[in-house]
Amino acid sequence: METRANGILFDLGETLIHFGKVNIPRLFRQGCRLAHDYLRRVDQPVPPLWLYHLRQLLAVRWNHLTSRLARREFSALDLIRRTGRRMGQRLTDEQLVELAWCWYEPLARRGTVRPGTPDLLKRLRDRGLTLGVISNTFIPAQVLDRHLAREGLLELLPVRTYSCQVGRRKPHPHIFAHALRRAGLAPAEVLFVGDSPKADVAGANRAGMISVLLDPDGRYDRSRVAARHRIRELPELEEIVRQHNGPGEPPAAHAAAHAPTG
Repeated sequence: METRANGILFDLGETLIHFGKVNIPRLFRQGCRLAHDYLRRVDQPVPPLWLYHLRQLLAVRWNHLTSRLARREFSALDLIRRTGRRMGQRLTDEQLVELAWCWYEPLARRGTVRPGTPDLLKRLRDRGLTLGVISNTFIPAQVLDRHLAREGLLELLPVRTYSCQVGRRKPHPHIFAHALRRAGLAPAEVLFVGDSPKADVAGANRAGMISVLLDPDGRYDRSRVAARHRIRELPELEEIVRQHNGPGEPPAAHAAAHAPTG
């Protein structure tokens, strides 16, 4: 029998939540208007919309460039706080998160979860598997958690690791190690499911995890990065779990022993 699987960690975008092809400049303009309106509602100083848009766009582009050169992830929450202070804004932590949600909300509206995904995660959880997310993103954790909650997924994914929190992006081993520590599991007993051979499969392989490539259209059939398993749809994970663990349910004591630690 294969090594027992005691946990499954997922990529977020295009794995659990599907956004499809998006017009980034349009979404940025929409988020900018929502953020600008919010700042006016809470009586914070803010320049005209066109100037606010330009300043934020330049700030995002600069931080994106410098983070790639340094191979470190930046946090949009820190960026919003810094640029706001330069404009004389004084926001509470709650207001900062709400402002960040305004920027993200147009993209969130495009996100869809495939029918049956919450039920699938519930079945996997009920088999004693620890579930979670590892995502490359500069979007604040509070904002992404809010989106997951809106989709009915948050409580099913107790182990959540975002690159903006740990400063490293997949495939860097640090972000995988951070998630494994939070899950309290060894790499060899955790499946990692993602749609990118480079970020997800190569990163999971390097970390010693059981890599699973989600490739609905077979676009990576000739990829030189070999995944341990390949699936077209998420429900196929149940068969992979049966291959590793057998058909029976794990004892309750085993499930409790592998509960997330924080």
